[in-house]
Amino acid sequence: MSGKNREAAARRLLEQAPSRSVPPEIHAEAVRRGARMLRRRTVARRLVWLLMFAAAVAFAVWALTARPWVEPPSHTTPPLTSW
Repeated sequence: MSGKNREAAARRLLEQAPSRSVPPEIHAEAVRRGARMLRRRTVARRLVWLLMFAAAVAFAVWALTARPWVEPPSHTTPPLTSW
C-alpha cells in the first residue's frame, strides 16, 4: 500500500466518522489544568535556577575561604632554627 492510498483511506475514515461536540465544561477544565501545569512548571524552573545560584555562591565562598589551589605547608622536615 503506497503512501497516497494510505492517506486517502485515512481521509475517508475521518470524513465518515460522525462529528461529536465537546461539552463546554471540558474546555474550562482543560484550561484550568493547563494553567496549573504551566504555573507548576514555572515554579519548578525558578526553584532549579535558585538552587543552582545558591550552589554557585556556596562554592565560591568555600573556594575563597579554603583556597584549595594553595599548596599546603610541608611538615616532613623540621624548621631551621639556629645554626
